[in-house]
Amino acid sequence: MKKFFHLFLAFKLYAAFPDYYYHIKNIKQQKKAFINILLPLIQKENNNILKTREKVIEIFKDPYYLLDKNKIEFLTILAKKYKIKNINDKKSFLIKIDKIPPSLALAQAAIESGWGKSRFVKLANNIFGHWEYSNKGIKPKSTYSHIKINYSLKKFNSLEDSIRAYMLNLNRNPAYINFRKKRSLYHKLHKNFTGLDAAPTLRNYSQLKEEYVKRLKNMIKLNKWQQYDN
Repeated sequence: MKKFFHLFLAFKLYAAFPDYYYHIKNIKQQKKAFINILLPLIQKENNNILKTREKVIEIFKDPYYLLDKNKIEFLTILAKKYKIKNINDKKSFLIKIDKIPPSLALAQAAIESGWGKSRFVKLANNIFGHWEYSNKGIKPKSTYSHIKINYSLKKFNSLEDSIRAYMLNLNRNPAYINFRKKRSLYHKLHKNFTGLDAAPTLRNYSQLKEEYVKRLKNMIKLNKWQQYDN
């Protein structure tokens, strides 16, 4: 019985937002809770990405890395994950394996999930509006009953999984190549790459295009989330 209780508690904590979040009436308090819940998870995944990046850098420092089976296997797995064709292409690894500005992640999470209140978050831990071309996820509500829907909202086991998928999406999807190029350029210039810098490169994330970019910028500025990018 005790074991069941712990399993139930874990489910409640990781299935969408905690229950208390949905009972907060004060908007200011709810925004604060939104940050308190998501920001640590965003920072944790960014740290995981940076650790992987550092390991890649260390491997390429070794002139004999091609003779090390473990290093080759590590690069091969990463290359498949990030859709990198050549495991000897250090530049491609470093362009794709890098952190996401926390202010950007928070802004997109707020917009895509309606501040965590959408049914896709509550039913599928889907914070960033991820679709999949199958009917395995949650079907969107449609007023056009004559149209056959062959896509659905992807289900995630936890908020962490949703954040992980979101960051991987920005880091490898061809639609966001300009995002990665700009981030890489900022690295070379030793400049901090912020959510406001990144926003203009994400017009392909939404059908709203430029309007979406505008909303991202406004969300970051209004909530003063730039502070989390430092």
